[in-house]
Amino acid sequence: MIVYEPPAEIREIPIVDFAGAWSDQVADREAVAAAIHRACRETGFFYLVNHGVPQSLVERQFAFSRAFFDLPMDEKLKIDIGRSNNMRGYEGLQAQTLDEGSPPDLKEGLMIGREVGPDHWFVQKDVPFEGANQWPDGLPGFKAQMLDYMDAMIRLGRRVAAMLARSLDLPEDYFADGLEEPSATVRLLHYPPHPETALFNQLGSGAHTDWGLITILLQDACGGLEVKTAAGDWIRAAPIDGSFVVNLGDMVPRLTGGLYRSTLHRVLNNQGGKDRYSVPTFFNPHYFYEFGRVPTCADGEVEEDRLSFGEHVAQMFAKTYGKAA
Repeated sequence: MIVYEPPAEIREIPIVDFAGAWSDQVADREAVAAAIHRACRETGFFYLVNHGVPQSLVERQFAFSRAFFDLPMDEKLKIDIGRSNNMRGYEGLQAQTLDEGSPPDLKEGLMIGREVGPDHWFVQKDVPFEGANQWPDGLPGFKAQMLDYMDAMIRLGRRVAAMLARSLDLPEDYFADGLEEPSATVRLLHYPPHPETALFNQLGSGAHTDWGLITILLQDACGGLEVKTAAGDWIRAAPIDGSFVVNLGDMVPRLTGGLYRSTLHRVLNNQGGKDRYSVPTFFNPHYFYEFGRVPTCADGEVEEDRLSFGEHVAQMFAKTYGKAA
């Protein structure tokens, strides 16, 4: 059992050197898990360096993201998310309000999920938010790049989940059943320069927590991401070359009985006249994966506390929006 201790007050987001996570040496993986353990208890956020994702793939991802958002609006609207039955496609500016009661967020996006065919069991079982993507015309190589990046994020996400399990004194394959066929979404985001006409408390992304297991964020050099500490202060998650920012979703406090944190975060649009681009990947178990409090954070699991990931998402949706998904 891991006994609860109050989180330490921190002033910066930890950096986790992930090279040891790929090592055959147990001691190397233990060192990575220990670093993740500290970060998850203190902030629920950490930078990941030496993660194994080629820089050339990252640079192409940014290049294609900029190219997509540079398309004429009528081209982007051809794949508007409203045309999709499973939340795939283009989202226009101010389409989302993450901080209820605040003005709509000043960003536009493109939602891309795993590419699964009509015979895949996700489709056969009519799993929410799974199915066909919508792809833009006139961008040769775009689809191939997005799917290559998705594959890299799934590989990295599985390894982060393994280290997350080890950090809780669990076997590294503890979450593997749910991640063999993960629910994974790559979201391209574009934040225009913050306009002088913005309304009071109108941000690029309002303060929110993520709902799932982990989010792996690729951010450009503009900055703007801010994270709320356990002490109640907001600190900047300044860009670090060659890194990803990883944060825990609301599934993790549920797994750990509150030992690990999911943390409020937000994005302030750049006020220096520059456009900001970022690419979060939401990496989660599949819809029917059942989970409860892990045994190292409780005296065994309480059966009635178990639920599926889909049920968890429905509860979070109802809590946030006052209605079921």
